[in-house]
Amino acid sequence: MVRFFFKLLYFFVGVFNYLLLLEKMSLWVDKHRPTSLSKLDYHTEQAKHLKNLVQESDFPHLLVYGPPGAGKKTRIMCIIRELYGSGVERLRMETMHFETPSQKKMEIMTINSNYHIEVNPSDVGINDRVVVMDLVKTVAQTHQIDSTGQREFKVVLLTNVDQLTKDAQHALRRTMEKYVATCRLILCANSTSRVLPAIRSRCLGIRVPSPTIPEITSILNSICKREGLNLPDKLATRVAEASGRNLRRAILMLEACKVEQYPFTPEQNITEPDWQVYLRETAKLMVKEQSPSKLLQIRGRLYDLLIHAIPCDLIFKVLFQECVKYCDLQMKMDIAAVAAEYEHTMIRSSKAIFHLEAFVAKFMAIYKRFMDLSAGDFM
Repeated sequence: MVRFFFKLLYFFVGVFNYLLLLEKMSLWVDKHRPTSLSKLDYHTEQAKHLKNLVQESDFPHLLVYGPPGAGKKTRIMCIIRELYGSGVERLRMETMHFETPSQKKMEIMTINSNYHIEVNPSDVGINDRVVVMDLVKTVAQTHQIDSTGQREFKVVLLTNVDQLTKDAQHALRRTMEKYVATCRLILCANSTSRVLPAIRSRCLGIRVPSPTIPEITSILNSICKREGLNLPDKLATRVAEASGRNLRRAILMLEACKVEQYPFTPEQNITEPDWQVYLRETAKLMVKEQSPSKLLQIRGRLYDLLIHAIPCDLIFKVLFQECVKYCDLQMKMDIAAVAAEYEHTMIRSSKAIFHLEAFVAKFMAIYKRFMDLSAGDFM
């Protein structure tokens, strides 16, 4: 009996140490993420309105939109926790299988609790319509096991809704109306410009603006205080400005600074994401030489970024920003028109590499023509 007691004691000590190790290994962006609306550090007035919304008996479909790193997902998870309590934190990852009308089999990863399911339908590309219809139908047809003290509906969280095809969005509109009694949809998007008006009209729109530089600085100081670190105000401001008002990126950059050098110094180097440096070098290659061999080399670099799961729209945006640094005003206007055309066609297609490469080729042609004309004028 005594031996069994000590074995049990050693087991619990081991579990406790394992949990402590996991806490130390977790990134700051996850470790210090607020779990309730009352703990949010910015847009507090909006948080109060959301809390009042949750307490109402008639909870609507939501469309939460805003730029990357503004805190959309954090607010959504706080809303779901306010609806159902701490049970939503017991998450599990599951793979769901779907079949298209042409009998093509697909699978997609979901994050579930007993009360909600989170999925990104755009992961399956042009077959997202099947995922939207079958997933919502499956969730809506299963009722809560114990509805006492809980809501009578489940929540389906769809991310990157602005990346869905038009067919998927039309299917989503019909599904929202059909299963409104047992299912609520929370849609997350970076912009509403690509969301159909029919969907926007059926949801309560909640815009989450990017935090200001002082707000990001205050959050970085708060995180360092909880971690027992001393953060100079100048370094906090530099990190906030370098992040482009993206709070998630700012926290990751600060943690990278801590790994590279501590104690902090006001002038220490701020590490940029590798993909951003890679795109800056790619833009330099485009300006340095305009030839078929260089275009082939750049295509390989674009493939590297896509393979490492860098979103194609982010690649397009940053590459354009880096390229226009080498252009005068007239050329900037021409490049902007070309970029808008190819980005639009990229959104409507399923192969981003074709449109990225087409933009690179067009930029190189425009830049080479400009350089030849400049050389002729000089002669």
